[in-house]
Amino acid sequence: MIERRPFASLGGANHGWLDAKHHFSFAQYHDPARVHWGALRVWNDDTIQPGTGFPPHPHADMEIVTYVREGAISHQDDQGNKGRTEAGDVQVMSAGSGIRHAEYNLEPGVTRIFQIWIIPDARGGAPSWGAKPFPKGERSGRFVTLASGMAGDDDALPIRADARVLGATLKAGESAEYHFGDSTRHGYLVPSSGKVEVDGVVLDARDGAAITDVHSIRVRALEDAELVLVDTAA
Repeated sequence: MIERRPFASLGGANHGWLDAKHHFSFAQYHDPARVHWGALRVWNDDTIQPGTGFPPHPHADMEIVTYVREGAISHQDDQGNKGRTEAGDVQVMSAGSGIRHAEYNLEPGVTRIFQIWIIPDARGGAPSWGAKPFPKGERSGRFVTLASGMAGDDDALPIRADARVLGATLKAGESAEYHFGDSTRHGYLVPSSGKVEVDGVVLDARDGAAITDVHSIRVRALEDAELVLVDTAA
């Protein structure tokens, strides 16, 4: 089953400095049919104006993956971690027993990110943060694991959940397959840019596709496209 969730149907709020679209219930937006998808709890599509950002605030017991679509995001937390993550790259924060962090756009132009929250397998643990560049060439024509808590994904940023976050770039006409293996798993796919077809379902840029009851998917690019996919336990 693949359910298209058009970008126009997403919840959201425009705060001036932040224009946020929510694939799932978040803050003042609540849709009982879109609370979570497996262990995937939040997928926010955020546009952040230059010189602004999220001031210091706390989190606990959540795996927070930031995929930078445009610009860069600068991170700082109370564990002494600092870093700047550029477009196409990924940062991961395991909130664990509690962390306080800030995320700012210190760039001259807007920054656009996907902010993805995944429920961890267990509560608590020491908080941590990490970032890693993933050159687009390495995921050209195929899915590459960016962050994972699953066995065998040693090159990915670690998360504390039975889940993985993947990226792919496809030229128009190219296809890529992803195998979930177990049809009880839940997938959620969003084209960051471009138009694609997923097993007959057409997605425009920033649409969501909620996927379950399949062992694998085949994605064909109708235009040059950049994709992000989350695979989680039910």
